Amino acid sequence: MDVVKSILEDNQGKADLSKSTKVHKDVELDIDLGTLLASDYNPLDAKTLKSKSETYLRNLTRDNVQLLINEIWQLPVERVDEAIVATLPKPEYILPRSRVIPKPKPLTKWQLFAKEKGIQTKKKGKSKLKWDEELKKWIPTHGYKRAKAEEQKEWLVEAKGNGDSTEDPFSKTKSAKQERQSKNELQRLRNIAKSKNVKLPRVGLPTREHFSNSQQLSEALTVARTSTASVGKFQSRLPKEKDAKGIAKEMSGMKRKRKAPPLNPIEEKRQNKGLIDSVLKSSTKILRDDCSTGIAEIKQSAASGSKKRKGALKNNKSKTAKKPKAGKKERNLHKKVGGRKRR
Repeated sequence: MDVVKSILEDNQGKADLSKSTKVHKDVELDIDLGTLLASDYNPLDAKTLKSKSETYLRNLTRDNVQLLINEIWQLPVERVDEAIVATLPKPEYILPRSRVIPKPKPLTKWQLFAKEKGIQTKKKGKSKLKWDEELKKWIPTHGYKRAKAEEQKEWLVEAKGNGDSTEDPFSKTKSAKQERQSKNELQRLRNIAKSKNVKLPRVGLPTREHFSNSQQLSEALTVARTSTASVGKFQSRLPKEKDAKGIAKEMSGMKRKRKAPPLNPIEEKRQNKGLIDSVLKSSTKILRDDCSTGIAEIKQSAASGSKKRKGALKNNKSKTAKKPKAGKKERNLHKKVGGRKRR
């Protein structure tokens, strides 16, 4: 406090302050020094706010900030590197959050091991290139260019005396690398499952705890088989294995199987005829207005209806007049000859 008094005394003789540091308020401000928050509950002057809004808001802000600074000067202060620093108390006002505070990410097995053993990885300042004595050039520490550099170095592999002469050492090295990559990917997936509290079997096949029904097991098999660059095109299938239902919508790359359109009208006619035959031969009944007629009854009614129509046509033919005959040879306009009248 002695430092604050000395500063105020020095400033009094140098310059006259335009406004006093003392500010009067009808209702005292609610000040939280921990968050440097000042809440003013005094009513606003509506007339002055409408007429001189900028001047009124500027003066109001200045008075409130002055009251906040006056409260800060009441705190214990100290000088640090030619600057006066005040020690703020713990905040009392609880700031609301729109979301829950995120939980800390769980450590992986390697991170836990490094923490126990005190291993520290220094990434800053590490060069991305290193000098290769064999190639006599700078190569990157990781990336596709490093893989190409390794291929250039391993262009020759020494054959062992007790090894198989028919075995390709390059393919053996490639398969070993793929196996290491698969092992690393499996470990990565296990770390993800551990962070999300997903139970995984230690050895063997999954149990009923992971797949409660056959549909889930079928979906897991389909996802595992289609998780390749070719979407499972070249993967072998189990006997009588089929894709899970509705999995094509979830798996990107899989397409639902659709029938190809007919190649010609004859093929289309054959497909339509087969569809009609399957409908007529099925055990389901074709309902009419009375909702009680089956296939056999429909055929009988159709046959009887056709016979009635034929009989009606015969009766109509007998009742109607005979068809007039046309004239033969040359036509004589002065004689009446039967036939159709021309217009």
